[in-house]
Order: sequence, then structure tokens, then C-alpha cells
Amino acid sequence: MKIKNILFSQPKPADIEKSPYHSLISNLNVNLTFEQFIKIEGMTANQFRLDKIYMQEYGAIIFTSRNAIDHLFRIVKEMKYTIPDTMKYFCNSESTALYLQKYVQYRKRKIFHGKQELSEILDIILKNKDDKFLFPCSDVQGQDITDMLNANGINYKRATIYKTVSKNIKNLDLTQFDMIVLFTPSGVKSLFDNFPDFQQGNIIFGGFGQHTIKAMEEAGLKTDVIAPTEKTPSMTMAIEQFIKNNK
Repeated sequence: MKIKNILFSQPKPADIEKSPYHSLISNLNVNLTFEQFIKIEGMTANQFRLDKIYMQEYGAIIFTSRNAIDHLFRIVKEMKYTIPDTMKYFCNSESTALYLQKYVQYRKRKIFHGKQELSEILDIILKNKDDKFLFPCSDVQGQDITDMLNANGINYKRATIYKTVSKNIKNLDLTQFDMIVLFTPSGVKSLFDNFPDFQQGNIIFGGFGQHTIKAMEEAGLKTDVIAPTEKTPSMTMAIEQFIKNNK
């Protein structure tokens, strides 16, 4: 099985030589193409107000993505509202938490984070159960989070502050790729929005995350490269292992 050309459904890294993708190029001599399959459309401050969300009512915010951070702080700036120093932040991962430094003084805030999942800090959330939580997210995100919050009686409000929509990628000739890697259920949807008659054929597919893999299965795609797993926590590691095992 010859894998030479790989398409990643996400933006090209700013410095690919310093990214994990460089190991694929140097170790396996493959060609990498990056094309974002989705685009983000942010809600306006007026739309936010129409949802009757009043920031002063909340003592804690749940973040599970950088997009949610960017769009919430953009909206509150448009509203000319200053988030108080007493606000508590609960993040799914350290990388999400550290991204808050773009907007707040990290060391002077109450910021909590899990390793990869918000459920890892559920005990801390429960200790702050008296607070009202705001959960800003996209229109296609957060069901597992809301299920967890509901099950534990947390007082929260889910706020859709940006939408994930399919990007026009009809210019791509998918037949030139030996492998296509998808990272989100929205990316799966975009693939078929752009190519409704798409047939997988001999193309190898990689999927990142259980929700993406489930969406791929429901769309009729066979997923041969899966991440994260215990042995391959990153997609680049999973691809490298797959190619070496299938020479």
C-alpha cells in the first residue's frame, strides 16, 4: 500500500518545520496538503442579547475551545462590558486554559483545567456549585458537556456564540490523495456538502476523536487511522505507524 499524498482538513501550520507534521515529511517522504473544510461565523453582540444572556449574572465560565474564548471576549468587548477579576474559568485542557492569557492576567485569575476533558475537574466544578456557569460554544458542540452538567445539577446556561459551517472546497480533486484526515464531525459534513456523490474507493481515511469517527461511520466512511489512542496519542503518530505497518 503506497501512501504518498495526504490531505489534512485543517489549516497549514505557520511553521511546518517546527510542527509534528514535519516528521511525516522527513521520515516517510510524503506530500502534505492542508485545506480547512469548515469556517467559523461569529454571533453578534445583538444576537447574544436576544438570547437574554447577562454577563453580570455569571460567576464562572466553561471553555472547551480557543474559538469560544475568542468569540466571547469579542462579544463582551462589543457590549463594552468588563469581566470582573473574580470570574472563575473552567477549561477542558491546559492548552485552552493557557490561551486565556490573550485576554486575562493568567496568574491573577481563578483558572482550573483538566488534561483533555472537562470531566477531569468535575470535583472542582461541584465545589463551586453555588455559582451560575456560562458555557459558550458552537452550534455543533457541547452535548457531552451539557449532559454532564445536567446530571450533576449544575446551574448553567449554554450560549451559542459562533457557528461552524461548511467551506467551499469544490476546487479540490480528492482523487489525487491517498489519505484524507478529518478532525471534526463538521469536517465530515463539509466533505459531503461539497461532494454529495463522494465514494471512498481506495482512499485511506484518518479520524481524530470519537465524535469525528462516529460521524465518519454514519456517513459510510471506513476509518483505518484512528487517534488519539493509548499507543498513538497524536494523529501524526497514528499516520506514521499505519504507513510503516502497511508498506
